[in-house]
Amino acid sequence: MVEQTGVVIVGSGFSGLGMAIQLKRAGRDDFVILEKAGDVGGTWRDNSYPGCACDVPSHMYSYSFEPKSDWTKMYSQQPEIWDYLKALTEKYGLRSHIRFNTEVTSSRWDEEESRWHVGTSTGELSGKFLVAGVGALHIPNIPALPGIERFTGRTFHSAQWDHDYDLKGKRVAVIGTGASAVQFIPEIVDDVAALHVYQRTPPWVLPRANSPISESKRNVFSRVPLVRRAYRNTIYWVAESLAIGMNGHPAILKAGEFVGKRHIRRQIADPVLRKQVTPGYTLGCKRVLGSNKYYRALTRDHVDVITDSITEVKETSIVDANGVEREVDAIIYGTGFHVTDSFDYLDIKGREGRDLASLWRDEGIQTHLGITVAGFPNAFFLLGPNTGLGHNSVVFMIESQIRYALDAMRMVERRHAKAFEVRGEVQAAFNDEIQRKLANGVWTTGGCTSWYLDSQGVNRTIWPGFTWQYWLRTRKVDPADFVLFGSRTLTGAER
Repeated sequence: MVEQTGVVIVGSGFSGLGMAIQLKRAGRDDFVILEKAGDVGGTWRDNSYPGCACDVPSHMYSYSFEPKSDWTKMYSQQPEIWDYLKALTEKYGLRSHIRFNTEVTSSRWDEEESRWHVGTSTGELSGKFLVAGVGALHIPNIPALPGIERFTGRTFHSAQWDHDYDLKGKRVAVIGTGASAVQFIPEIVDDVAALHVYQRTPPWVLPRANSPISESKRNVFSRVPLVRRAYRNTIYWVAESLAIGMNGHPAILKAGEFVGKRHIRRQIADPVLRKQVTPGYTLGCKRVLGSNKYYRALTRDHVDVITDSITEVKETSIVDANGVEREVDAIIYGTGFHVTDSFDYLDIKGREGRDLASLWRDEGIQTHLGITVAGFPNAFFLLGPNTGLGHNSVVFMIESQIRYALDAMRMVERRHAKAFEVRGEVQAAFNDEIQRKLANGVWTTGGCTSWYLDSQGVNRTIWPGFTWQYWLRTRKVDPADFVLFGSRTLTGAER
């Protein structure tokens, strides 16, 4: 028996829960959330490594429609963000809508029924609308190190932290120096006997003091919502100003580079190490990080930074390109996630059997506003392609997409249509526009290779511009952008 529902939501992170909450607020209960794990939270459930925290200020990294007055730190750590999501799940009674430990195995559009059939590890569902809220940072990227199958020690990715493994007194290799590694390295450095940090490209790391938010300030935020909103708005506009430099005005970013280099000079005395960790590309080309503890951790006597590539992994050691062999007990991957290629793992078949993964692999990832895709009716992607950010909060983008998806659902139902689909020419025009803008952005001209780019060097990740521009474009659905199947013309009163 196929379970019938109105909306099938995949994932229970910020995107999936936000969609569910807004459906509830709109008076709709006809939805199901499919979650592969045993609890809500998405990336904030999975990433529990030491020091895990958000690099966006707490008051901006939360729903505007569900503000939290009592964030304890400027940049909240993983447990507090996860608690926030769990609390909202309880507040809106979402657990009854969630199918936990249920992995989606396939999604297929049935043209006769005008419905999505979603196969899962526990059965099949059918929904009029499909909302993919899985995001891009959920499939760990683990490099194929030569000889790794022979290694007899412990290995794990930062997003799959092995809390049962005691690092005290161990010789540890960290592969990668991305956002996660910059956070967990200072937390484990005092425990390990030796720490070997294998760095491919140094990140820009700016000084950041994660100051506590005083109880008195939290009380003011709680009692005077206007002050809290003003505080959030200030954070938003300060962050938004960074988009100017990242979109065609790289000279503005020189101030940030000066701060970053001064940060290195103040925390690292060794000229060799300074040179190793100083980026040779424009600030913002790769993700900009923040820490007051990372560089200090690298200066410890039992820590070394290796910039030579790994040529071999043996039973108890790693050999680099210079032939230097280092004995290690554990390898921790701080190598991020599959982002632009994460869609290769999807099994979504749209109208006339179109396979989304094959389509995007062969023709390049294309969407309209990062939300809808030609050939895939009644489907929405939250935090989809080219809606990621390098300067502000993605939660702001998610809220814009949720509002747009709800408006599209209303459009379909108001016109008594069976389905809607974005026009191919509208999608093509949007992607041409996005790529023209990205060509002038720091991600293309900044002199680096990053996970923002696909295998062809095309940026399929970042939104090029201000987030308020995206907000304007997604405030209301334009019916002219879509084909409506089986709809009827509305009367003047219905419009």
